[in-house]
Parts: sequence; structure tokens; C-alpha cells
Amino acid sequence: MAVTKRIAVLGGGSFGTAIANMIAANGHDVVLWMRDEENAKQCYRTRENSQYLPGYQLEPSLQFSSNLEECLEDREAVFFSVPSKAFRKLAQQASAHIAPGTKVISTAKGIEAYTFKLMSEILEDELPQARVGVISGPNLAKEIAQKAITATVVASADDSLCKEVQTLLSSKYFRVYANHDRFGVELAGALKNIYGIAAGMTASMKMGQNTVSVLITRSLAEMSRFAASLGANPMTFLGLSGVGDLYVTCTSPLSRNFQVGYALGEGLSIDEATQKVGQVAEGINTTRIIKEEAEQLGIYMPLVNALYETMFNNRPVQEALSGLMLAEQSTDVEFTVGK
Repeated sequence: MAVTKRIAVLGGGSFGTAIANMIAANGHDVVLWMRDEENAKQCYRTRENSQYLPGYQLEPSLQFSSNLEECLEDREAVFFSVPSKAFRKLAQQASAHIAPGTKVISTAKGIEAYTFKLMSEILEDELPQARVGVISGPNLAKEIAQKAITATVVASADDSLCKEVQTLLSSKYFRVYANHDRFGVELAGALKNIYGIAAGMTASMKMGQNTVSVLITRSLAEMSRFAASLGANPMTFLGLSGVGDLYVTCTSPLSRNFQVGYALGEGLSIDEATQKVGQVAEGINTTRIIKEEAEQLGIYMPLVNALYETMFNNRPVQEALSGLMLAEQSTDVEFTVGK
């Protein structure tokens, strides 16, 4: 008989709700922390997160709370599922209530401005007593809620953490693979958001499949080149957290970054596009952060530069795309084996 684990998921957005519900469905004691007390009460009453995951009934055993200290009491694993802007502050608030040896897992796909730190690195800063991992992959929350066949990656040097996350989340429709390249997996999850915005823009402008294929393949080359320059394993980008997540973000209307890009392609400003989508699109801030870092490191990032010019300097989309076609023509494959 499976052992019941006490788990907390911090963040009542669409993905936090989806994974909390999955873990509860696997028979574990799960509490979902929400910042908004009224939303937590409503989710408890209706068994539905109507704000972020409408139309999906939640497990009867899933608990909800806005009291962080109570949520974290005697929890064996804690999933952090909040946007990157709120991540460090929440980790600081949680620190006093997380016991030594607790497994903490980030599901956020972003980079902290000014420090250029990934979310797992923030967890290490603020929760030195904990064991840290990340999960990332092509994981649209609404499709998970629909029990569509899905897979993700748990990344950590801690094998026992990886195995526990696999046990907590795995089901007939959700598979969890392990990877030791935590940095590469997490960086891939952050970078692909940039290109999801670009893909949404091309979709709104009714560009063809040739254009989409160019965008996806050159995005993969660009993000893997950047990550490898910082020490990630480029082979990580051929897996679920790389090409898998990139593909779904660049092709699915369910992707928040794709939706923001689509709105931008229609002529809306960044603020208007964000308001229309109604949820955080991490790719907006990530574009700014990556452009600045790439310039400092001298890494060639033409897609990032073009998107930055469109979003922040009001350069027309067509003009930015034309500039890409005039950029340096590099080799097709970024990394090769042997000669």
C-alpha cells in the first residue's frame, strides 16, 4: 500500500492548482496555498478554481488555505508555483516554516531581474536547509486538468528527490522523467517563453507554416547556444524541457506567452496584451533580461533582439522580421558530434 505524504503547493494559479489536484488524486494529503483568502474559500466551497482553471472539478480531498504557516506545517515536500516576480518574497516568508531536509520544488519558468538567478537558485539562497529540485516541460495546465497524456521533467542532483516527485505526480496520463542537468532544464523553461511570444505574433499575422518551422528551429538553436555558453548541457534541449516545451509554447493558443504575442501582433501594447490575457506571461520580462545578459556576454541572439525591439522600442513587427532575414546566416545545426 502506498504511503500517504503531506504535501503543500504554494500558488493557486492554473498550474499550481493542476499539480495539487494530481497529487491529491494519487491519495496524498495536499493543501493548496492561495494568497487570496476569498478565492481559497470559494475553491473549498465549489471544488473549482473558477478564476484560473474554470470548468474542472477538483478532488474532494484537496485542501485550500491562505495561511502560509499552517500550510507548511509538517510538510514533507513543498512545490513553489508562483510567478518569478513574487518568488523570492514567498521563499523568504516560507523559510521559517520549512524544516531541514524538506524537499522544495520550483515549477516557475522565469529568471529574476537584476540577479539573473533561476528560481531554484533563489530557493537555495532563501531555504539553505532544504533539498531543491525543479519540474519543467510541455505542461499546459488545462490539458493536465483534462487528463490528456502529458510528460514532464524533474531535475535535481538529488536522486531521492527525483524519485519522490515521480511517485507523487505519476499517473496513467502523467509521466515524469528525471534529469540531473537542473540548470539546463530550468533555463530551457525560462527561455522558451520568449519564443512563444514571437510565435503568437506570427500566428496573429497569418504567417505560413514555413515561417513557423523556421521560428521554432532557429529558436531552439538560439536558446541552446545561450544556455551552453553558461554551462548547460546542450543535449538537454533535445528533451521534453527543451524542444518539447518550446513546441507546445509556440503552437498552442493555451500558452499565455503565445496569447500575449498574438495580442501584440494585433497591435496592442504590452500592457493591453497582458491585461487581455489576464495572467502573467513570463516571456515579457525574460526577453528584457536575456537581451541584456546576451549583450554583456557577447552571445548572438537575433530573435531575442528583434522581439525586444518590437516590444519595448515600438519597432513594427514586419520591420523586425525583415531585419532577421538580413542577419548573419550561420550554420544550420548549432551542435554536432564528431567531425
